[in-house]
Amino acid sequence: MILLILGLWLFLGMHSVRMLAPQMRERYVYRFGPSNWRLIYAGVSVVGLVLIVLGYSDTHMNPVHLWSPPLWTRHLAALLTLPAFVLLAATYVPGTCMRARIGHPMLAATKLWALAHVIANGTLGDVLLFGSFLVWAAMGFSASRRLDRAEGVTRVPGHWTRDLIAVVVGLVMWFLFARHLHVVLFGVRPFG
Repeated sequence: MILLILGLWLFLGMHSVRMLAPQMRERYVYRFGPSNWRLIYAGVSVVGLVLIVLGYSDTHMNPVHLWSPPLWTRHLAALLTLPAFVLLAATYVPGTCMRARIGHPMLAATKLWALAHVIANGTLGDVLLFGSFLVWAAMGFSASRRLDRAEGVTRVPGHWTRDLIAVVVGLVMWFLFARHLHVVLFGVRPFG
């Protein structure tokens, strides 16, 4: 459990610096240079991610069950992850209306993904992992929107054809992940 907590602290902490301590981030970028800062950021994030994976795997050895989710929660989780994949695709497809409207589709996708997994899983390790990402994404989304307003960020309106691309890419990714990759990577069949 300690590895999971340490990994979450490193990974989410590093990903929170811009929204929680922008002046500190600017000082480090100035001190180390933009390229070196990116290397530090990536290195700490990778270490955090590895610790999250190892720590989460450890929680499955001796799981602490907080509740037993009913079977329908798996179906709800699969349904919630569908728009999460579409929002994730909208993050990388330029010129979408979704990105122009939401501003931070990856954080919105992370919120849906984490909420889906909190609902469908009932162990302490699951609550720590997915609950941490849910709280982080909710705080990050709110802080990022506030920062955008304070900086006067305006987004170019998107075009619906770009949204159509994001929806198709998101649906294909969701299908492949739900039907094939989730069981291979995590040993859980969402529809099984």
